[in-house]
Amino acid sequence: MNVDAYRRLIAVFILLMTAGPSWAQSTLSGKAPEIALPGLQWLNVAAPIPLEKLRGRLVILDFWTLGCINCVHIIPTLRALEERYPDKIVVIGVHSPKFEREKSIVSVRDAIRRYEIHHPVIHDPEMQLWKAYGVEAWPTLVFVGADGKLLGQVQGEPEPQRFNRLVMDLLKQSAGELKPQHLALKPLEAVQGRFSFPGKLKSVAGAEKRLALADAGHNQIVLLNDKGADVRRFGSGKEGFIDGAANKASFHHPQGLIATNDAIYVADTGNHAIRKIDLATGNVSTLAGTGQRGSVLGNPSAGKVTALASPWDLERKGQQIYFANAGTHQIGVLNLADNKVAMFAGSGAEELKDGAAREVGFAQPSGLVISADGATLYVADSESSAIRTITLNNKPMVKTLVGAGLFDFGRTNGTFKVGRLQHPLGVAVDGQQLLVADTYNNAIRSLDLAAKQISEFDGGTYTCMDPVCIPTREPAGIVIDGKDRVLLVDTGNQRIEEYRPSSKTYHTWAR
Repeated sequence: MNVDAYRRLIAVFILLMTAGPSWAQSTLSGKAPEIALPGLQWLNVAAPIPLEKLRGRLVILDFWTLGCINCVHIIPTLRALEERYPDKIVVIGVHSPKFEREKSIVSVRDAIRRYEIHHPVIHDPEMQLWKAYGVEAWPTLVFVGADGKLLGQVQGEPEPQRFNRLVMDLLKQSAGELKPQHLALKPLEAVQGRFSFPGKLKSVAGAEKRLALADAGHNQIVLLNDKGADVRRFGSGKEGFIDGAANKASFHHPQGLIATNDAIYVADTGNHAIRKIDLATGNVSTLAGTGQRGSVLGNPSAGKVTALASPWDLERKGQQIYFANAGTHQIGVLNLADNKVAMFAGSGAEELKDGAAREVGFAQPSGLVISADGATLYVADSESSAIRTITLNNKPMVKTLVGAGLFDFGRTNGTFKVGRLQHPLGVAVDGQQLLVADTYNNAIRSLDLAAKQISEFDGGTYTCMDPVCIPTREPAGIVIDGKDRVLLVDTGNQRIEEYRPSSKTYHTWAR
């Protein structure tokens, strides 16, 4: 089958996709550009692999960046194809960073471990391959035929079942050219330890001091006492979507949560669901989500039949559970009174746009906190490197405190107008002070809501009290716990740090 015929075939399938991708007729033709360029680092394999050595197999180049939620959504789809056709398909990730932090090989290694990626990954910090292949958006999937010729590319996140049918058909059409052969891999070692890429940490209401942690890499929720020791774990530890007893139920990389004195509500991110843990019995149940990635949220619908999209964090006010629906760039709301889910804010467009809640745009919202008076919901809007506010009244409005656009980021202090963050994931509030887990800056930033100023947390003068001090790496959650305690989830280092403002010291609280 010639290249033009392949392209027509792919175009037909792409027109049927429902999750927003598009077929792009590449301006390139003939032999695909070489991927084993000098100076590029390869992971999960012993050495770079020239395209010539991949002849006889269908090659899918996955152009991604580690902070992109739509890129993350594709990983399970590609993994299933790799497992089904291990000797006929070769998937190679081409990490093409958007943010400055994503240029770090340490961050790429963390992402590979976090998302359990086993195929080869090329780290391309200067985007040489992105340019060579004419890529324009994250994610983009480029097809290289068994004969080494470029077929074309799919821009955006494809609908899994239809994408699978496309690949199966391509394999059938190229049967005469295929020369099946397994690829020798050398996957990175998995993280070992008590926690694995922990996400959000939230206080549990009640007389006894407790906190709940989303231990994402272990697919569990951990109840901690005031000294940071485990009280109980919920979830078998196996990736899955099963309700029931604490030791038999399963989660899929949960990132966020919110707790009352009798329950923990969980943003079960990989399952695209909101779950509930009964603290009295340990039983886990599903309140919303079907286990499948959903589309843009709209009018109220029954929670259990409404598909969500990578809920990343939760907050509660009365009977309302607000959730950051990162995959559709929206804030959703689950009404516990009737168990219905609806859009609360965000049109579904990925953008930084303020105004009436139903008309605004978010960009992968990932952290939530409600002010003590219940009047304002603060949002860490990660892909726009912004902090947003939503008024919780009859006419909710959205306003940006810090942030200027999808490609405006940095580490700048000063007024809210000039201040910059880099892909923040966590946010906490105490009166007129807002603390931000400024994830890709490896830092805590402080927003003075009265003075409208952003600065380093308490001047950035804290002293580490650990015997061996390790710099904070990509924190994802933060809690203000009383007048003299701030807890930071140091995700990249698999630990929780405790900061004491009175002495300006910090140490590892739980690891």
